[in-house]
Amino acid sequence: MPTYSLPQRLAAEAVGTLLLLATVIGSGIMGDSLAGGNVAIALLGNTLPTGAILYVLITMFGPISGAHFNPAVSLAFAIKGDISWREFGLFVLVQIVAAILGVWLAHAMFDQSILQLSVKQRTGMGQWISEGVATFGLVAAIFIAIKTNKDSVAWVVGLYITAAYWFTASTSFANPAVAISRCLSNTFAGIRPSDVLPFVVVQLVATMVAVLYCRWQLDDGQE
Repeated sequence: MPTYSLPQRLAAEAVGTLLLLATVIGSGIMGDSLAGGNVAIALLGNTLPTGAILYVLITMFGPISGAHFNPAVSLAFAIKGDISWREFGLFVLVQIVAAILGVWLAHAMFDQSILQLSVKQRTGMGQWISEGVATFGLVAAIFIAIKTNKDSVAWVVGLYITAAYWFTASTSFANPAVAISRCLSNTFAGIRPSDVLPFVVVQLVATMVAVLYCRWQLDDGQE
């Protein structure tokens, strides 16, 4: 397997995260505009492209950067020792910047104002519990799939997020870069800036819990 340089890996994270957020926001705008006020149809229109693009992006970039596209996933791999803390910091910086650019790209594609702030309220205990469940499940799904059937990771992640859009009250952000960037879009997939910090805190705590769980479940510490 070829070894990719750090700039190549960062570029993969940047392009992948940008396309992920362009899909999340763009499909939300498209779904909302075509649903005729039916929120369930709009959510379905947001869900299916997100799950699909995750499969595509992980298949494309997984062999290059690991296809994290998510500071929580990068944190999990840093804790595990698979990437250095310096690499973790660079990955997170690139992911957040690329996520914001992806939001702006979606706005541009749909002829909307580039600079926006969301007013969509996403707060409360149910939302926070949902983000904990969504993030724990995502990290656990990745680690366990890598251990038990590495070739299935793209499918596992795409299908997990597709499902979690519907079984969590928060519609499964499960990603600090997603939460931060989506506050800059006053569209179907947005979140108020004031609601972002609790989401991010819960996501990071859930990530650490998931790493501990997987270490025990997979006996990871005994390698």
